[in-house]
Amino acid sequence: MAAQPTLGNWLSIAALGLIWGATFMVVAIALEGYGPLTVACARTTLGAAALLLLMRVLHRPLPSFTPQMRGYLVAIGLFNTAVPFALLSWGQQFVPSAFAGISMAALPLFVLPLAHVFTDEKLQLRSILGVCLGFIGATVLIGPGVLRIGTGMEPLGQIACVLASISYAVSSIMTRRCPPIDPITLAALLLTVGSVALIPAMLIFEGIPQVEALRPTLAILFLGFVPTALAALIRVTTIRSAGAVFMTLVNYQVPLWSMFFGVLVLNEVLPLRFFAALGLILTGLAISQWSNLKRLLLR
Repeated sequence: MAAQPTLGNWLSIAALGLIWGATFMVVAIALEGYGPLTVACARTTLGAAALLLLMRVLHRPLPSFTPQMRGYLVAIGLFNTAVPFALLSWGQQFVPSAFAGISMAALPLFVLPLAHVFTDEKLQLRSILGVCLGFIGATVLIGPGVLRIGTGMEPLGQIACVLASISYAVSSIMTRRCPPIDPITLAALLLTVGSVALIPAMLIFEGIPQVEALRPTLAILFLGFVPTALAALIRVTTIRSAGAVFMTLVNYQVPLWSMFFGVLVLNEVLPLRFFAALGLILTGLAISQWSNLKRLLLR
């Protein structure tokens, strides 16, 4: 059975909703001065450095690097940092930041079937209905753009954001199944793996970065230390204590905050299908996660 969520778990997902909801706006600002791989690499490397330092200060132990442990660390590090960070940064060059945020709401749609197969968190009929409704919402979100692949970069940007959501789903399940390891150590090592993967990619495709204007530079610093280092620590701790499916509840908040910041700060104009898609996805999540929501209301 999955662990019973604590009050601390609920507060964690509330904080993550706000942090991650604002991340897409901050990425858009960072892209004003830096390439997508540079943005992804910088936030990963800064986050890794911060957590490795925290590890040392708190004297957190290193795990036993068995072949199984090494395999999990490399796989989770790639699917939780390098791959989704690169996909989101690249995709946000061509789509509104709010689109990227709403696409993250689709994360539970991929986590639930994976959790059913690979963990003890099994799908019920209600969950299946919710997943189906959520997938309809994801289809509405992408809209007719997928049929226009080859006519512009926007459809590819949309697909990149959805693929990032799938990557996060895979990493969530693998994090839950990972052998026992200190959560701060795990978060630090995952970001280190992502950094090692992204540094050569950045150098090959974008070269050595040059310091640009203050606004995008501050955005990159924020990305490295808040939604990457701090949020990675909160995320890993929450998944390992309350489960991957519980963690998906943060996705109710992320799209709302991303739309709020996109409109308020970036002056994005959002099509009506974004709101329809969000309604369908969140309704699907509410149906599939009704037992967790009911516990929250009772609390």
